[in-house]
Amino acid sequence: MTADPFVHPALFYRGADEYVTATVPFIAEGLAKGEPVAAVVPGPRLELIRTALGADAARVHLADMTEVGRNPGRIIPGVLRAFADSHRGRVRIVGEPVWADRSVVEYPACAQHEALINRAFAGRKATILCPYDTESLSPTVLADALRTHPAVIDTDGQHTSTTFAPDAVVAAYNQPLFAPANAECRMAGASSLAELRQFVAKFASQSGLSDTRASDLVLAVDELAANSARHGGGTGTVYLWDEPGELVCQISDAGYLRDPLLGRIPAPVTQVGGRGLLLVNHLADLVRTHTTPAGTTIRVHFRH
Repeated sequence: MTADPFVHPALFYRGADEYVTATVPFIAEGLAKGEPVAAVVPGPRLELIRTALGADAARVHLADMTEVGRNPGRIIPGVLRAFADSHRGRVRIVGEPVWADRSVVEYPACAQHEALINRAFAGRKATILCPYDTESLSPTVLADALRTHPAVIDTDGQHTSTTFAPDAVVAAYNQPLFAPANAECRMAGASSLAELRQFVAKFASQSGLSDTRASDLVLAVDELAANSARHGGGTGTVYLWDEPGELVCQISDAGYLRDPLLGRIPAPVTQVGGRGLLLVNHLADLVRTHTTPAGTTIRVHFRH
């Protein structure tokens, strides 16, 4: 049996020195082998890498994960696969999707993202190193890292994870989503999409979203409602409400998302349709999903 060429270790580090000591040689090794290399990590860590690399930093694709990966559902299609698919041969990436300031609302999507990387890159020539700060992250997060990565690297070297179970993590964070009692509610079907768009646009304006973000929200909700009409039993129930600093919308219907990678894999140019959830992931600041054979709820967050 041929070994999977995809390599996906977690890096457990404490403090800036350990971070640089582990990530910079990893990057330098890739450059020495002629591999395309990217480092997509939170801003302060990005500056540590940039400074340590010196002139070699110009040879690495550097990006701030707090910006390009704010929505964990966007990281695989918009960051990791976007980089890997643009190069031939093995690629090497440092990707840090979980940091101390990630909210408890965001974290379930982060854990599912880390688990789904293994499916999204199965059979691909890629190495993705995922750092975890053991000083600031909770024991639950670190335990999940062992469940979503087949190996872990720490100061003692590299070890096989004995608790690797990515599918179990996807299932564990497939949690029910409930709209608050004060949410605005509308039913949406194929014949009422235009009315729904008007309702969402008005709510977004009153909520304080900018014109650009309001347009993004309308487009995202329209895509989700259209999916409900086509695949979710013909209608969906739409809820809208405000939370501090953001507007939240969710749509529930009778459909079932069997493939957890839906909306996370770039669609081929020749593909007809099938881009709705992918577009929603690119537009929203956070996407949470709960799906079972009894129905699906998708929640999107848009920051003011």
